[in-house]
Amino acid sequence: MKNINSFWVLSIFSISFFPLSANSALVSRLDGQAVYDTDLNITWLADANAGAGSVFDDGISSYDGYMSWANASAWAASLTIGGFTDWRLPTTLHPDESCFTVSTSTGGNCTGSEMGHLFYEELGGTENNSILTSGDPDLALFSNIQPYRYRSATVTPFSLSDAWTFNFGSGKQGYSLQSSTFYAWAVRTGDVAAVPIPAAAWLLGSGLIGLVGIARRKKPHRQHCLF
Repeated sequence: MKNINSFWVLSIFSISFFPLSANSALVSRLDGQAVYDTDLNITWLADANAGAGSVFDDGISSYDGYMSWANASAWAASLTIGGFTDWRLPTTLHPDESCFTVSTSTGGNCTGSEMGHLFYEELGGTENNSILTSGDPDLALFSNIQPYRYRSATVTPFSLSDAWTFNFGSGKQGYSLQSSTFYAWAVRTGDVAAVPIPAAAWLLGSGLIGLVGIARRKKPHRQHCLF
């Protein structure tokens, strides 16, 4: 009976503190201002063209959201959303074995980059089709997604004057001169919502700590020899 009780106590403890893993998902955060990707542990700004009309907007017009790589990087770094100031542009994996052209991490089906993962894995995008036609219900979590090229934070090592881009109108990953202007989408590492341990778990944990302490006091003292 003693061993059975110990088994159940430890089982409840494990479930309380180490919940079973759930499927990856996109979750709304900050009253709709952000979207958390549980798979990559990153948080997207819900507005996919929030930089339009900002002082960093240096595209064809001053309100279209097009930015050079330098301006897009500076815009993301300037943001304070939900009290968080560590926003950035999304990164690109290189080499990306999932890409059509691995040597340059370009082409379709590039799921190694943060934008590629969002397009294909989370929003159900398909190559050569706009993400706006995917029909995925998670699209409703975002606003102002532009079916065109977005800037990546990652500079291409084979051409330091270029940086990668991702096209939400075709699912194609490419690269272009840093001076060229494209859309910018901000993201940050981690979740913007704190996830407290449930009160029951804290109480259980405290009880277990007490039980462990009692058990230790009941054990006879043994000397340890080092050889």
